[in-house]
Amino acid sequence: MIRRGDINDAALLKNLGSKTFNDTFGNTCTKEDMREFLELYFNLAQCALELADDHDNFFFFEEEGITKGYMRINAKHTCPLQPFQNRKCIELVRLYVLQEFHGKGVANELMNFAFDFARQYGFDTMYLSVWEYNFRARGFYEKHGFVNSGVENDFPVGSTPQTDYWFVKEL
Repeated sequence: MIRRGDINDAALLKNLGSKTFNDTFGNTCTKEDMREFLELYFNLAQCALELADDHDNFFFFEEEGITKGYMRINAKHTCPLQPFQNRKCIELVRLYVLQEFHGKGVANELMNFAFDFARQYGFDTMYLSVWEYNFRARGFYEKHGFVNSGVENDFPVGSTPQTDYWFVKEL
């Protein structure tokens, strides 16, 4: 089941978000950079602030009492890709699944839910930023119809420079 998150999910988001981010990127930077990044973006107050924002959308995938993954989608920003700036765009900010549930269909269900959500609210384009060396994620997004724009997006983790690419999908 996929359910919308609310302010009562702040601790869940903090724990799930920091675990999945660290599992995905923990070996790409120093431990200090990761610790600082997680403290900045996955502290309880920040998670509560994001969950309380009516324009930010968090969804949790739960099955048999276990939260297996989550995603964050919002339309707060203009698409950074010039050809799409006049389109009604929505950003897939995060889509993370606990490692033990990779390959079990959780990410596919979240992605399909994201597409349905976006279409329901009249969006015609979805975009996201993905790390250049996260080939598993890049392949997943391409399988779901996203195209790598080739436009780079700096996404440092602390003092560790990293580069993402903007991917886009017309809905």
